[in-house]
Order: sequence, then C-alpha cells, then structure tokens
Amino acid sequence: MTRLQTAFDAIDQANAADPHLQDGEPRELLYGQRMTAEQRALYPDASEPLQIACRGQHVERWLLPRDAYPMDRPGYLAWRTEQGRRHAARVAGIMQAAGYDDDAIAHAEKMLTKQGIKRDPEVQALEDVACFTFIRWYLGPFAETRDAEELQRIVEKTARKMSPQARSIALTEFAIPEPFAAAFRA
Repeated sequence: MTRLQTAFDAIDQANAADPHLQDGEPRELLYGQRMTAEQRALYPDASEPLQIACRGQHVERWLLPRDAYPMDRPGYLAWRTEQGRRHAARVAGIMQAAGYDDDAIAHAEKMLTKQGIKRDPEVQALEDVACFTFIRWYLGPFAETRDAEELQRIVEKTARKMSPQARSIALTEFAIPEPFAAAFRA
C-alpha cells in the first residue's frame, strides 16, 4: 500500500466515526470523498500533500461543534480558524505515521490553515476544490435556508475565494443562474 493510500485510509477511518449521517454515510467521511473527487477533476496532477489536504480538510470536524463558539461572525471566524488548526495538526500526525517528510507535512498544514490563499497555488487549489464541493453538493440545500439577499452575498463570497481559472470552469460546469453567475465573471 502506498503512503498516500495509508493517509487516505487513516483519514477515512477517523471520519467514519462521525455520528452525523448524510445520505446514510458519516457526514465528514462523505465530505472527504467528495473533496477528493473534485480535486481529481480540477487538479488531476495534484501533489500528494494537496491530495491529503483535500481529503482531510474536515477530519473529525464534529469534535468541535459550531455552537461551542458565539453564533455571530466573530464566533464563526474563531471557530473556523480553530478547526483549520485542528485539522492541520490531525493531518500532520496522519502524514507522519504514513512516512511523509517534514516539508510535505508542513505544506499540508499550510494549506489546511489557509496560509497563502491567492499567493500559493496549492493553497488556492485547496480553496478551489472546497468551493466546487460546496457548489456541487451543499449549495442547493443551503440555499433553501437563506433569503435571496443573503444567498447572493454568500455566492459572491464563494466566487471571490476562487481562482480566475476555477471561476471560469464553474461557469461551464454548473448551471449558475443570473444574477449569481455575474459573481463568477467578475
């Protein structure tokens, strides 16, 4: 077994313990598999640290519930930052156990803590994959719980996070209606 498969298996095993189900599967296990599918479609030549970061982006996310922080914007940002730190640490341990060197581990940690979005191509690639996963699998159900104005802001923020290349691909990959599509052309 390759060290990449060893890392994937460890992430999947951790996420299989998620008590929250979606489509009959542990939610974060399904999310990691969806991230890998989007990564393979968008970035088929991705480095192993990027592949692992995609698979492990939400490793054991349920262990720190959103409601552990204030339910406002600063609380959300603090929760998200702590989740990134926790995911990076957990993935680092998995990569070390699989035999990855310190440089590869540090690079995955950098991606998972979002250091260098818009500056580091692989950090940006992870963000692009996350945005595609959100659009393909989670935006529809999410949209049902938001009013039109709030949804427009969320779609615009999602598009801004993406690289120009990913925004262009999104316009051909998804049937994005106006006025949402305008955010991907900006």
